[in-house]
Amino acid sequence: MALKEQLQSDLTTAMKSRDQLRASTLRMALTAITTEEVAGKKARQLSDDDVVKVLTREAKKRREAAEAFSGAGREELAARELAEGEVLATYLPEQLGDDELAQLVRSAIEQSGATGPQAMGQVMKVVQPQVAGRAEGGRIAAEVRRQLGT
Repeated sequence: MALKEQLQSDLTTAMKSRDQLRASTLRMALTAITTEEVAGKKARQLSDDDVVKVLTREAKKRREAAEAFSGAGREELAARELAEGEVLATYLPEQLGDDELAQLVRSAIEQSGATGPQAMGQVMKVVQPQVAGRAEGGRIAAEVRRQLGT
């Protein structure tokens, strides 16, 4: 079953079981997916990889919103955002551990022959497709910088 179809099926189940949090989170995710499908000059059907990218972006928004709410002393709203992020995380691939990410970056540096901080873009081009939604870009960039010695 395609990921979008799984989301729609789970939304129906959540609505029937009156799970407000899951239902509203899945509605939000499906809305974001539909918006992405109709964005641009021509409507298109998103692949599972594209859906994962949209869900990753939405999960990141939830984490950032939770941090903002916590900083403003609104813990109940921060908790809600974190709970929504956890619902989205169930549909995302398993995140890479620090050791796995370091190994991927190390092999990408060897593969691209990069030396020094000016080669960061070359390394990122090699690493990004391998990671594909299993780690955030900022985390990848930080590891590349660390290994290139910047």
